[in-house]
Amino acid sequence: MSEPHSHAHEHHDHAHPHRHPPRPDTDDTLGHFQIMEIAVRELLIGKGIVSPDEIQRAIEAMDTRGEALGAKIIARAWTDPAFKARLMADGTAAVRDFGVDMGTTRLFVVENTPTVHNVVVCTLCSCYPRMVLGLPPDWYKSRNYRSRTVREPRAVLQEFGTIVPADKEVRVHDSTADMRYLVLPERPAGTEGWSAERLAALVSRDAMIGVAIARTPA
Repeated sequence: MSEPHSHAHEHHDHAHPHRHPPRPDTDDTLGHFQIMEIAVRELLIGKGIVSPDEIQRAIEAMDTRGEALGAKIIARAWTDPAFKARLMADGTAAVRDFGVDMGTTRLFVVENTPTVHNVVVCTLCSCYPRMVLGLPPDWYKSRNYRSRTVREPRAVLQEFGTIVPADKEVRVHDSTADMRYLVLPERPAGTEGWSAERLAALVSRDAMIGVAIARTPA
């Protein structure tokens, strides 16, 4: 059963168009951006602007990024109120402290609280904050997750083992070609006085997408 009032399918109230390209019905067909990437890459190589080796090195550098960087950002927000304020106000600028250049993409950080739980999806393709989380998991790109998270977020979260109380609002944030979202999980109770390094170990990729919560070890 869907819960039409259990979530807010929102874009931070910004008047941004949903700039996804048309997507075919089958996931094994090249999408608009994939076709464009291939065309631009071949053009740049053909004109001698970049070499295949340079492109490969850039891809490998991207692949080395992972959830550990995002976890460090979250841990600093938990321990540094001034940084948290900057992160919430302008995520794109704040993550530059960690050497992250979002380029033309804007990063919005949404905070889980005792009354609100946030979850991130990309309904039409697989837009994802790769610069801070690395490559997206396969399930994030699946048609099942992309279609159901907006319609029945509580059911999807439950399948990840995350039970959101009925009196807590669930907000669904739909990433686009020029906007990415990162969830700031609630800091686990009992971690007062912990170092940022110790706290970062509690932050999983799934918690920063919003399908899980940060927990202390059992």
